Amino acid sequence: MDEHLYIVTYDIRDPKRWRRIFRIMNGYGEWLQLSVFQCRMNRRRHAELIALLDGMIHHADDHVVLMDVGPADKVAPHITSLGRNFTPIERASIIV
Repeated sequence: MDEHLYIVTYDIRDPKRWRRIFRIMNGYGEWLQLSVFQCRMNRRRHAELIALLDGMIHHADDHVVLMDVGPADKVAPHITSLGRNFTPIERASIIV
């Protein structure tokens, strides 16, 4: 599966809309800190997330940035993290 690691950050003006975006993002990746997530996604999931966010934000007021860091299994991001450790999200199976 051709997954890439993305850092997603957002500035949402309305608190109600911000909470909806936060809940959506929890389904796509790992929360790093306020309004910042890391996500492992293939092209389909990436397009799905963009479509969801595009339909939820107010384009004149809000801002969402998705940074493609590279292939998830090969990327070794150079991160400076103060406080809690930063660990890139790994691929894991979830058994329900």
